Amino acid sequence: MSKPCILCCAITGSVPTKADNPAVPTTVTEQIESSHAAVEAGASIIHAHVRNDDETPSSDPERFALLKEGLEKHCPGVIIQFSTGGRSGAGQARGGMLPLRPDMASLSVGSNNFPTRVYENPPELISWLSSEMQTYEITPEIEAFDLSHILQAIRHHETGTLYGQLYVQFVMGVKNAMPVDREVFEFYVKIMQERAPNAEWCAAGIGAAQITVNEWAIAAGGHTRAGLEDNVRLDRNTLAPSNAALIARAAELCEKYERPVATPAQAREILGLRAVT
Repeated sequence: MSKPCILCCAITGSVPTKADNPAVPTTVTEQIESSHAAVEAGASIIHAHVRNDDETPSSDPERFALLKEGLEKHCPGVIIQFSTGGRSGAGQARGGMLPLRPDMASLSVGSNNFPTRVYENPPELISWLSSEMQTYEITPEIEAFDLSHILQAIRHHETGTLYGQLYVQFVMGVKNAMPVDREVFEFYVKIMQERAPNAEWCAAGIGAAQITVNEWAIAAGGHTRAGLEDNVRLDRNTLAPSNAALIARAAELCEKYERPVATPAQAREILGLRAVT
C-alpha cells in the first residue's frame, strides 16, 4: 500500500494536566516546542486546544493567535487545526478563533454522552460553526463519536454546507460513547467507502486504545491521530515522554504496513488544502 498516511498530533486537549503527565504542553510556548518535535517525528497536522494559566480549558482567540503565529514560524507548512470542542467554551465562543483562518478546525455534527456530561452540539450551533468555516475557508475535520455523526457529515457535505473536501475522524474509546470495537470500525470504513468514496477518513483511539486504533486505521488505508490529548501513557506502567513519542509509534506502524508517512505538503494535497506560499 503506497498511499501516504497522514499523522495528526493532538497535542494538549482540554482534560489532561501536568498532574497526569508532566509532558502535557499547556502554555503556548510548550505547545509550540512539543509540536515542533511531533512534526519532526512525522506529524503533518497539529490539532490544537489552548489553556488558561491554571491549565483549565480556554477558547481565548488571543491565545490561539499566539499559538498559530508560533506554529507558522517554527513548524513551517504544518497543517494547523483548531478545536471548536465543547469543553473549551459554550455556544459561539467555541468558534471565536475561526477568523484567524487556520487550515482546518474540528467540527462535531451531533451530540453524545461523555464520561460525566452530555456533549451538546445543537443543530443551530453546528450550522453557525459550519457557516463560519465557509466564510473563512476552513476545512472541517468531522469528529464522529457515533455512526449518526458520520451519516450527518456525509449529508452536510452533499448539501454543500461544509467547506472543502470531506474529512471524517472516527473517535473510539470515549467512556459512554462508541467503544473500541473492530466490527464497528470496519463498518465505519465500509460506510465511508460506499457513501463517500471521494472523502478521506481518520481514526483516533482514547487511552490505552490509541495504539490499537492507530494500527487499524493504518492497515485499512486511512489516516490516524495520536498525542497526549487522547492518551498520556506508552503502556500501563510508563508515561509517554512527549507527543513526539506517540507520533513515532504511529510512524513505526506505517513502516510495518509499508505506508509512507505523509509530509505536510502531501497531506495538504490529499486533503485539498491551500498550499503554503
